[in-house]
Amino acid sequence: MGRARLTVAGTPVGDVGIIVHTPVGTRRSDSLPLLVAHDGPEYSRRAHLLSVLRRATTEGRVPPTRVVLLEPGPRNERYAANPLWAEALTAHVLPVVRTAYAVDGSPTLMGASLGALASLQAEWIHPGTFGALFLQSGSFFRRRVDDEEDFEFWDRVTAFVTRVRRARRPRTGAPIVLTCGTDEGNLTNNRLMAQALSASGHDVSFTELPGRHDWRSWEAAFDPHLLDLLARPCTH
Repeated sequence: MGRARLTVAGTPVGDVGIIVHTPVGTRRSDSLPLLVAHDGPEYSRRAHLLSVLRRATTEGRVPPTRVVLLEPGPRNERYAANPLWAEALTAHVLPVVRTAYAVDGSPTLMGASLGALASLQAEWIHPGTFGALFLQSGSFFRRRVDDEEDFEFWDRVTAFVTRVRRARRPRTGAPIVLTCGTDEGNLTNNRLMAQALSASGHDVSFTELPGRHDWRSWEAAFDPHLLDLLARPCTH
């Protein structure tokens, strides 16, 4: 893949670094599907995201896809249900990418742990921005379920999760795919989040897989769950 590093300046959370990977043999002007990944460099280095996509593209399982790797910066501050991060991503980062590259349809957004939480919140606050969400082991903390009260952004996270839980109608038409390991602490809150999204009419699927809260387990979930999501025609 071709690689370009960009800095998106002046967002509500400060400068945001991104790395854009484009399939070999394509140009900036070629309209391609877009996958945006929270903790992008870690997804690439530790979960081999780009390698998995290259192989799947060669095999014809997914279309050639441009990938934006989001550098987290101050990760907890940005990803822990921070509406300013959602604004930075949707109103600053994506327009910069769309100015520099042709994009086919609405992007797919993915993340793990707090990155999954941030992905859901971005589409929840700005519905219609993303065509699909891939959420792994989301940190969907809930009172009386999780013992994370010492986390500095506990109140912000639980308040957002409560908003989602209380929704009575779909907030987004984007398909939402959740995965979670059977040996990790976030399993219960992921089950409850999937149930809440389904009850409010969202297009949601949830799969429990063997594994822990780590990059190896998240990589194992790419095939088939992420690949199947990327192979779906985008209707948004």
